Amino acid sequence: MIVEMRKNATQDEIDEVIQRARSLDLDVQLNSGTDKAVVAILGKDTGKLSTDIFAVLPGVESVSRIMKPYKLASREFKAEDSVVSVGDIEIGGRRIVIMAGPCAVESEEQLMEATEVVKSAGACIVRGGAFKPRTSPFSFQGLEKKGLELLAQARERFGVPVITEVVDTHDVNQVAKYADVLQIGARNMQNYALLTQVGKKKCPAVLKRGLSATVTEWLTAADYLLAEGNNKVILCERGIRTFENSIRFSLDISSIPVVKKSSHLPLIVDPSHAAGHYSLVPAMAKAAIAAGADGLLIEVHPNPKEALVDGLQALTPSDFSRLMEKLRAIAKSVGRYI
Repeated sequence: MIVEMRKNATQDEIDEVIQRARSLDLDVQLNSGTDKAVVAILGKDTGKLSTDIFAVLPGVESVSRIMKPYKLASREFKAEDSVVSVGDIEIGGRRIVIMAGPCAVESEEQLMEATEVVKSAGACIVRGGAFKPRTSPFSFQGLEKKGLELLAQARERFGVPVITEVVDTHDVNQVAKYADVLQIGARNMQNYALLTQVGKKKCPAVLKRGLSATVTEWLTAADYLLAEGNNKVILCERGIRTFENSIRFSLDISSIPVVKKSSHLPLIVDPSHAAGHYSLVPAMAKAAIAAGADGLLIEVHPNPKEALVDGLQALTPSDFSRLMEKLRAIAKSVGRYI
C-alpha cells in the first residue's frame, strides 16, 4: 500500500501515518522525495485493510495498492530515478559508469597492471573476484581474503573504488571491510539470507539477474535489499539462459527499457558473461549503452591467455581502450557521457 503525502505535509503528519501503520504491526518504508513524501505500508495483511485507514489522516493526498510482487523497487514507491553514490561517482545520473577488471584476482602483479590499464582507458571502478562461485568444485575458487587485500591495495595505489562478489552470509562483513561495492552474483539472486545481510550493511550493492529469472523475480529480489533500509541498490543484467546455444547467455537488451519503466533503480549491464567470447563483447556493450544502461561491468585481463577464470571472454588492454572510444561516441549520441 502506498500513502502519498501532500506537498506541504508536515513531519508530524508523516509521523502519524507511520505510527498508525506500526500500530497495526505493519512495516514502513519512507521515501522523502524532493517533491513530496511517500510512505510504503508493507505486510502480508495489507490487502485486508481498507485504504481509508490512512486516507483520513491529515496531510495524506492519496492511498493506493501496489499490485506488483515488488514494492520498494517500483516506480509507484519512488517515481524519480535513484542515483547511487560510490564515493564521488554517481550511478544512475547522466554519466555512464564503466566498471572493469579481471574476473578473478590472481596475483598482485596481474591486478595492479589491470587496474592501471582500465583506469587510464576511462573506467572509474575496478572489478575483481576474490571469492569465485564456480560450477565445479575443482575449479579455481579465488584467493579469498588475500584477494580482498589486493583489491584494497589497488584502490589505495590508484585511487579508484573496487567492486567484488560476496557469496556467503558469513563473508559479508569481511568483504564490506575491503570493497566499496558488494556484488551479488546470478546464482545468489534468490539467496534471501545473503540479500538480507547485504541489505543490512547499507553499502552500495550490485544485484545480478539470475540465470533464468524473470524481470519481476529480479525486482522482487531487490526488495530484500531495499527492505533492510539499503537504498544503494544497482541492478545488473548479465544475460539469461534460453534455448539459444550459439552464445553463452542471451543478453536481454529489452530488460533495460522494461526495468526503466517499472523501477527507479539504476541498471548496469555485464556483456562479458553474456557473450562468453571477447569478440562479441564490444557489440553487446554498445547495444546496452544505446538502450539506456547506466553503466557496464566488463572483464579485462592483462593477458587473457593466462587467465585462471574466463579468459575467453576477457578483453585485452588494447581491445578495452578501443572499445572505450567507441562507447564515448555512443554515450554522446544518447545525451550522456563517460
